[in-house]
Amino acid sequence: MSPVVAEVFLYSFIVVLSALAGAGVVIFNDRSTRLVTFLAFAAGVMFGAAFFHMLPEAYEGGGWWAFALVPMGFLFVLVLERYLVAHTCEEPPDCAEHVHGHALGLSAFLGLSTHTLFDGIALGSSVKEGVGAMALLAITAHKVPSSLSLASILQAEGKKRGTILAYTALYGLMVPVGAVLYFGFDAVLSFESLAPKALAFSAGTFLYIAVSDLLPHVNKHGRDKPGRNLVALAAGLLVMFVLARVLGHTEH
Repeated sequence: MSPVVAEVFLYSFIVVLSALAGAGVVIFNDRSTRLVTFLAFAAGVMFGAAFFHMLPEAYEGGGWWAFALVPMGFLFVLVLERYLVAHTCEEPPDCAEHVHGHALGLSAFLGLSTHTLFDGIALGSSVKEGVGAMALLAITAHKVPSSLSLASILQAEGKKRGTILAYTALYGLMVPVGAVLYFGFDAVLSFESLAPKALAFSAGTFLYIAVSDLLPHVNKHGRDKPGRNLVALAAGLLVMFVLARVLGHTEH
């Protein structure tokens, strides 16, 4: 195994562990009343990821036209959740739509995984250029709050701990998958033109999940602790803003 490949897989292993650590904060918390607060934090993280990371990256790499894919991502989740798969039900657990499952967790998983796939591409290119450690720092810093968000959404849907950890592990494994894609197709595909479009599309999915699903759920079920939930929302935004300022665009 070449040193470059070994370095990529070592860094990928660290990223997966950081994702599982973020999920563990949620699934091993025995206080069910904290779930709404976790969801408020998740909404802040998704807003922050979209506005402070993904949209600036999309504009920098794809110009104004990259933004055309933001509403496409928004509409994709709308159609998926409302028409193709039963949407998140605000009624009691025995309502008919609960029988068929929820689309919110799947939508969050797909959106986050798409973003993570391009993190893997960035990691592969960074290792090749000799700056893999900086890319690892940036990617890991984002994976912990993002995996916490994903785990919160899945737990709100009633997923078991093992299922949540499996989703989180698959989400983290998109990093080595992306790195493999980079090394395998570096001479064939133009990642520079594809990445901004994928980021813009993912930003649209993040905005839909935060606005249409997470915040309404927090508003309805978190009326007893509005101040705490507002602080959690602001904290999610602040975490992503600080990461954007400190780490810049190192991860892409």
